[in-house]
Amino acid sequence: MIQLNNVTLKFGKRTLFEDVNIKFINGNCYGLIGANGAGKSTFLKLLSGEIETTHGEISITKGERIAVLQQDHNKYNDERVIDTVIMGNSRLYQIMKEKEELYSHTEFTDEDGIRLGNLEAEFAEANGWEAESDAAELLGNLGVDVSFHYELMKDLPNNKKVKVLLAQALFGNPDILLLDEPTNDLDISAINWLEEFLINFNNTVIVVSHDRHFLNKVCTHIADIDYNKIKLYIGNYDFWYQSSELALKQMKESNKKKEDKIKELQLFIQRFSANASKSKQATSRKKMLEKIELDEIVPSSRKYPYIDFKIERPSGNEILTVKNISKTVDGKKILNNINFTVLRGDKIAFVGDNNIAKTLLFKIICGEEKPDSGEIIFGKTIKTSYYPQDNTDYFKSDKSILEWISSFYNIDDETVLRGFLGRMLFSKEDVFKKVSVLSGGERARCMLSKCMLDNPNFLILDEPTNHLDLESITSLNNGLTKFNGEMLFSSKDHEFTQTIANRIIEIKESGIIDRKTTYDDYLESKNS
Repeated sequence: MIQLNNVTLKFGKRTLFEDVNIKFINGNCYGLIGANGAGKSTFLKLLSGEIETTHGEISITKGERIAVLQQDHNKYNDERVIDTVIMGNSRLYQIMKEKEELYSHTEFTDEDGIRLGNLEAEFAEANGWEAESDAAELLGNLGVDVSFHYELMKDLPNNKKVKVLLAQALFGNPDILLLDEPTNDLDISAINWLEEFLINFNNTVIVVSHDRHFLNKVCTHIADIDYNKIKLYIGNYDFWYQSSELALKQMKESNKKKEDKIKELQLFIQRFSANASKSKQATSRKKMLEKIELDEIVPSSRKYPYIDFKIERPSGNEILTVKNISKTVDGKKILNNINFTVLRGDKIAFVGDNNIAKTLLFKIICGEEKPDSGEIIFGKTIKTSYYPQDNTDYFKSDKSILEWISSFYNIDDETVLRGFLGRMLFSKEDVFKKVSVLSGGERARCMLSKCMLDNPNFLILDEPTNHLDLESITSLNNGLTKFNGEMLFSSKDHEFTQTIANRIIEIKESGIIDRKTTYDDYLESKNS
């Protein structure tokens, strides 16, 4: 168990948390949520002991081991993969190395023997004899083939390093598990396995994630960071979201009734205060009026951008035909004879393990890449807008956000553009920030702004949820659900794909699998 007593954390004049009193209890999985900059990752560092509190104390049940998902993918570059996983239990790994060193002695002293005996007992108690097989099992479950297990970490691709570091955190049944964005860069099968692992994990889990489906699946509680406080809610993310919306609505309705009562009393006082026969009643109502207090509705620190894709004109009957598209890159065939036709109302999610293939296909459709063979045929009424996964080239300039967005459109009225950017959370002086220094989330909102101003009836979105916070993902999700045009998109966000897509295309080495279905039904058919 972790208990926080009057915990405050300050950086200079900025207060992240103040007088936080909260318990995290064994057997529960806590989803840690809050606006960007609220301090979610910092709070995990506070719990792990990486940073110290300004005031207050954090107490952890004696003897309980904390495991943390490491964020530095290059930290263990010179270590073998299997050893990196076992390092998740640092004491066990220390025992293993000390045993190895003692057994290497050419002259074996009595002290060495006594020390080895103690180490062997501790090693057995920590399930040391199963350590390597347990580590290999975790790696296998996450999709790291046995051929990588004895390679050095520096020789692994990044998507494999992520899985090794996750296996490290899960290794050895830690008492407290701190996970910061554990689903980032994981494939569907690895995410599904992790969900089941955490559902069946009997100890304490505190997890930060932008994946709403993941939070709904694994969390028993939500810990909400807002206004320098942390409040616990029982239930998953959807329950928290609906509960908080309902509470705000009830508070507003309660205030509306009080406002109506105040107006009624004020009118009575104005009408009868000069009337001698009614003066006592007027005085009585004046006292009632003074006692009425409106509940202070404090708006959440969360900010939701306004995302709404307006269509300049509806699509005609002919949308898009992709015919016999093939493409080879560096001697390897990435796309093999791809054929499909987009119909009216289609919102197609592209799935599959080969992310390069999805991105390459989108670039070919947009005209940024040329296929080796085949053709792309758009209907005459189609107006497209493309959201690339890598937007680096769009922001290589010294322009301000305002100058950047205006360079794409013939809109002379700065007030109109500033109002639009304000709805995308670029308010006041923010619009004068140089685009070259923007964060990933700010760039994503700029690109979405550009797409909206295109007024397209056909969208091509390559991983648009990357770099967005929960609030922006929710707004984009709602905006695309209402979008009346056609779209092709890819996203690792399960909830996003399930609520938007009405057709799924899986890209495989041999071609595609094309199904008119929801994402959940597609996954169920694959697993059956």
